[in-house]
Amino acid sequence: MNVHLFGLFRWALILLISMSLIACQSGYQTSKDVKKPVTITTASTKTIQPTIDNKSLGSSYTVQVGDTLYGISFRAGLNYRDVAAWNNIDESYYIQTGQKLRLIPPASVLNTKVVKSSAATLPNVKLTLSNPTPTPTPTPTPTPTPTPIQPTAKPIIAVPSSIAWQWPVKGEIISRYIAEDKTNQGIDVAGKSGQKILSAADGVVVYSGAGLIGYGELLIIKHNNEWISAYAHNSKRLVAEGVRVKAGQHIADMGRTGAVRDMLHFEIRRNGKPVDPLLYLPKP
Repeated sequence: MNVHLFGLFRWALILLISMSLIACQSGYQTSKDVKKPVTITTASTKTIQPTIDNKSLGSSYTVQVGDTLYGISFRAGLNYRDVAAWNNIDESYYIQTGQKLRLIPPASVLNTKVVKSSAATLPNVKLTLSNPTPTPTPTPTPTPTPTPIQPTAKPIIAVPSSIAWQWPVKGEIISRYIAEDKTNQGIDVAGKSGQKILSAADGVVVYSGAGLIGYGELLIIKHNNEWISAYAHNSKRLVAEGVRVKAGQHIADMGRTGAVRDMLHFEIRRNGKPVDPLLYLPKP
């Protein structure tokens, strides 16, 4: 091979290697060029959600990361204003992680409810006996035993509410409120996944999270100092804590978080105590 042919072969080999490098670079992207998938979360999703169950709510409770006074009071079945008063918390209702909250009234509150009683005074009666002649005892006449009257169930009367309640969702009621059953303190309405959940009245969102065991993705709305409503098992929460909502506003999508089927668990509470929602919602 002469020098001329060797030079041509050398340049051809360099050209071939260069083209191979260019082809490889054209199909390669650095980590900065790769588009990462976008994760869509609800407006109220938190990095850490506290886990609260009935076992951890005795006479006191230690605040965990993500807790709110409203959420703790809701799970304990207490009025948040009472819990704030028992723990000297001002109207900001601010609590700190690690803070120990009293969930029963202090002794000073209980002592203010003392019932005073006075002993009855019997008048002085002077008995005078004259000619104590024994009197024959009359034979008692048997009295027929009356037929016992069966007690009738006392109807539940709704406490008047100034709230203009409306249905949060349309669907079949599959479970009703039972006063004595602590696991059924509201109504369950069946529906489809993604079905719109609406606010039952005007108010402010005071809890938006998934930290209360058994409720799944939960929203709690405060309507005034007396009334709140709760919306559980959502697939998605659309409003964050502190947001003011209007009656009929789309606040969540139906789901089955913490449940065995797609449904809404809905509660109305007065001063922290559950009441029967069907006594307040319009007739379907």
